[in-house]
Amino acid sequence: ADVAYLRSILPSTTEDAFFDYLATLDTSEVTVSAVPEGSVIFARVPFLQVKGPLLVVQLLETTLLCLVNYASLVATNASRFRLLAGPDVKLVEMGLRRAQGPDGALSASKYSYIGGECCPVAPHGTAATPSPMSPSPSLLAGFDYTSNVLAGKLYGIPVRGTIAHSFIMSFTSLEEVQLRVSLPPLAGGEPVDLPALAESWLQRVDTNPLLTHARSGLPNFCAVALALHQLGYQAIGVRLDSGDLAQQSKEVRRVLRACGAHFQVPWFETIPIAVSNDISEQSLEEFSREGSEIDMIGVGTNLVTCPLQPSLGCIYKLVEVNGSPCLKLTEDEEKMTIPGSKTIYRLYDAAGHPFMDLMALEEEPSPSAGQELVVRVLGTLGEARKVVPTTVEPLHRTYFRDGQMCEPLPSLLEVKNHAQASLSLLNPAHRRLHEPQPYPVAVSERLHRLLAELRQASQ
Repeated sequence: ADVAYLRSILPSTTEDAFFDYLATLDTSEVTVSAVPEGSVIFARVPFLQVKGPLLVVQLLETTLLCLVNYASLVATNASRFRLLAGPDVKLVEMGLRRAQGPDGALSASKYSYIGGECCPVAPHGTAATPSPMSPSPSLLAGFDYTSNVLAGKLYGIPVRGTIAHSFIMSFTSLEEVQLRVSLPPLAGGEPVDLPALAESWLQRVDTNPLLTHARSGLPNFCAVALALHQLGYQAIGVRLDSGDLAQQSKEVRRVLRACGAHFQVPWFETIPIAVSNDISEQSLEEFSREGSEIDMIGVGTNLVTCPLQPSLGCIYKLVEVNGSPCLKLTEDEEKMTIPGSKTIYRLYDAAGHPFMDLMALEEEPSPSAGQELVVRVLGTLGEARKVVPTTVEPLHRTYFRDGQMCEPLPSLLEVKNHAQASLSLLNPAHRRLHEPQPYPVAVSERLHRLLAELRQASQ
């Protein structure tokens, strides 16, 4: 059907042999190597390498870039929110209504929970590599929950959500609720009319001076929570979604503590406080600066639409054909490709932090821990630099060879854990969001010589 469609839209002069050839295409000669999903990667580092027949790897280009660009972007964005929120606050992805369609919404839910990113090469002489062109590191870490129930079903992501305003607004009086809600005590017994029980608690709550002056919804919440407590249940939490969220959270916590102490309900003071309302990075910075009692944050629009950088500039470039390295020349050094089929290494210092990523030709001997290496840092290729790594880690693994998967893919939770571990290894100077120290990416001396030779030959 696909070949028939192509035949219908291509010129009638297209030879039949071309369509016969298309019908025989497969990935039996394709090899794909990549950094493990969830790894932190940096600009210009190839994170995916594809080897195979030229036409096949060219056909894979758009699919691969589509798969990795948004996934890496939203994972990076999620990690920025996590870094600002800190490790203790729970983060809920709530972007389904604002995402770029249902596919974008599912991708946002999945990759805000975990993380990932991509560079290519092709045999039969051909090699291609995608790599990120953005100058900032891709920081990958996850949210805790999603409000997207389908994402929870498909990917096993924990699901959390809140009651719709429209449901609450649909009730015009307490009488409408009376006949609908009854609960049996957990200890056993006949069901109890919860609204009536809550109303009796509200009368007692209103005698507390601190609650009398509280915001209107809070005494009602306390009354319902106390009624639930009497039946053996525990309230899940409070949600704030307008106004000064940091200040309100402190006021609410003060009321909950007073209510818990007054009615001798110890767990009241630890009731989770959740906030939402167009939360951005700036919002989290304000929460941190002002101090708050917030336990959970719901982020939607500013997570899934990535307004600070709406797209990620991963590229997929040919670097070798028929065993011959090739180079795309440009006056902008940042956009110039690095030729040849390469191996990528991450170099670590004595403190266990990565301090440099190194590209070397595939046939070069692997560098060793404690070995002095002469490298050229991209952006300053005119200067040789000597480094001595304490640990050397090859970044790429081969996942697909001869048309078959050759390494099992990790679960979503394993990818999430790897992302958090990868991010935590970064030096704080590289990890900080404001004015981070540039992370150097370098090439070996041999690769530098090849680069210089190809540039000279092309002039």
